[in-house]
Amino acid sequence: MPLHSAVALICATVSLFVIAGAEDPYRFFNWNVTYGDIYPLGVRQTGILINGQFPGPDIHSVTNDNLIINVFNSLNEPFLLSWNGVQNRRNSYEDGVYGTTCPIPPGKNFTYILQVKDQIGSFYYFPSLGFHKAAGGFGGIRILSRPRIPVPFPDPAGDYTVLIGDWYKANHTDLRAQLDSGRKLPFPDGILINGRGPGGASFNVEQGKTYRLRISNVGLQNSLNFRIQNHKLKLVEVEGTHTLQTTYSSMDLHLGQSMSVLFTADQPAQDYYIVVSSRFTNPVLTSTATLRYSNSAGPVSGPPPGGPTIQVDWSLNQARSIRTNLTASGPRPNPQGSYHYGLINTTRTIRLANSAGQVNGKQRYAVNSVSFVPADTPLKLADFFKIDGVYRIGSISDNPTGGGIYLDTSVMNSDYRSFIEIVFQNDEEIVQSWHLDGYSFFVVGMDGGQWTAASRNGYNLRDAVSRCTTQVYPKSWTAIYVALDNVGMWNLRSEYWARQYLGQQFYLRVFTTSTSLRDEYPIPKNALLCGRASGRRTRPL
Repeated sequence: MPLHSAVALICATVSLFVIAGAEDPYRFFNWNVTYGDIYPLGVRQTGILINGQFPGPDIHSVTNDNLIINVFNSLNEPFLLSWNGVQNRRNSYEDGVYGTTCPIPPGKNFTYILQVKDQIGSFYYFPSLGFHKAAGGFGGIRILSRPRIPVPFPDPAGDYTVLIGDWYKANHTDLRAQLDSGRKLPFPDGILINGRGPGGASFNVEQGKTYRLRISNVGLQNSLNFRIQNHKLKLVEVEGTHTLQTTYSSMDLHLGQSMSVLFTADQPAQDYYIVVSSRFTNPVLTSTATLRYSNSAGPVSGPPPGGPTIQVDWSLNQARSIRTNLTASGPRPNPQGSYHYGLINTTRTIRLANSAGQVNGKQRYAVNSVSFVPADTPLKLADFFKIDGVYRIGSISDNPTGGGIYLDTSVMNSDYRSFIEIVFQNDEEIVQSWHLDGYSFFVVGMDGGQWTAASRNGYNLRDAVSRCTTQVYPKSWTAIYVALDNVGMWNLRSEYWARQYLGQQFYLRVFTTSTSLRDEYPIPKNALLCGRASGRRTRPL
């Protein structure tokens, strides 16, 4: 081989290794999704297991990791997993909701390729189709900071995932049949802590040490309060944002929300109750787990400590006290307060009002009078293949219409890189919980009554917390600011799962005419194709 050719080959090889060496790490997961018998509330029911586990295995990752998750569907019906809080930057194809991703057919597999780009924090995954969430299939996601990125508290002695949620004794197929027939669901039967009923779960600690709990409300319809007997909770992180380290006696977690708290095992050595109870309900559901000191002198004693029940003001004041730690580093080594969201002018205000009512004699739920019905083809695939007639842009209004509920495949168009205000108006008597896929947003204000332009005078424009799920209290409003910097088709939904299932959701289409990879990745080569996209080619191999 001529010398210059050999040198060129070596240079090319080295450059490839440099590129490969600069790539972010890969983590591989192989998951088999099956049905299995579970007994969380003492009666046998059919649960959804992942590798035989209920709840499913945790995903441990570090900022910017690539997650390769091969999901084999051994159920007898289509299945999808979605990743609550993982932003899937430039890649809504991997979001795992029906508006973006074809379901995995029974007996088939699909490999999700996710990157936890520029993210830290505590999140969870869950099954997004067919009311499967009422059968399990959920698990925790933690994204650790990269080495040498400072974290604003010392490493804890232990780090636990705590999945809490209300639960039914009925199988998910029975619950789904009730909803399909147009009826409301009854009140839940209990609360689970890490898949176990009252007294079933336990956490081991050593006296004098500090521990981190990553708590997510993966339930179906109720806000929950979390507390530990005789121990204080220090809030340190909410859905990827380091917070001011405020100490609380108990914490409210609304549907779909995640947070991290620190607590120190600084009490006399014995066992203590961990208590989770429902908020704003009558009756109040309560469940317990056990905090067990390694040198415990005895079991739990006395009644579990009570918590707040129906007090909205208590919860509202706590929510307002959750602020961003402006000096802490986020996923990168720069302060979280370096993005001055309060100094940016919004270019659009979207007002969203939830409602409930009957359509053709069946219970439905709506946003701005539109009750979402899934199309025959994922909306993102219809966009990519330019398939007409799947949905209409602008099929949902920017403002409440005040009219009756009607059915449609609601999609709202928006401009890439715009900075917008969204106001959630809740005129109903129950707490709402809203989640936006693909984004983190600033919760700038919440209060009772009707939102008006004058409400902006009370916004927090300095250190509002940035998160992906927010509550709206009864007869109240919540306002958020969001920078639409992530191209894609993104689900904006109620986390009250029966309401989501019966129409309280829509898709926010963040669109650009650019075809640059800097703006959006191409459709994955392994993307499943269904509906009117069946038989098409994703892209040349």
